[in-house]
Amino acid sequence: MRIAVISDTHDRFPAGLPERLKGADEIWHLGDVCAPDTLVEFEQVGPPLRVVAGNCDAHPWPLTLDLEREAWRFHLVHIPPRRAPAGAGFVLHGHTHVPRDETDPAGVRWLNPGCITRPNRGAPASFAWLTVTRKKPPAWELVRV
Repeated sequence: MRIAVISDTHDRFPAGLPERLKGADEIWHLGDVCAPDTLVEFEQVGPPLRVVAGNCDAHPWPLTLDLEREAWRFHLVHIPPRRAPAGAGFVLHGHTHVPRDETDPAGVRWLNPGCITRPNRGAPASFAWLTVTRKKPPAWELVRV
């Protein structure tokens, strides 16, 4: 399963980005969409679109989503929590506008695709591909835009 992970669109995204996501089985947006109509082109790509609310969102998306794919457990949230929720193997978040791929002492992997429109701290605009299979740990590939 190949999942496109984006965050922090803030009402815009680079031209051609939805087209680049056409190979996705799912698209996960980690918040700060701002205007819901920003997602129309992503919805038209075809695969299911999962969205969590960010601190700049007024739309009633859920604050978190807990998803299981190929026996791996993912917690999606915009602002990273201090600790991973019980049972989560992966915490995917946005908010900081800085890509992240770290594993904490408890073995939870923390992933952030960075910001697609307004990167921070010298990081380039980016999104990520998450490849999930049952037989090996998920692969995370950061894609600069």
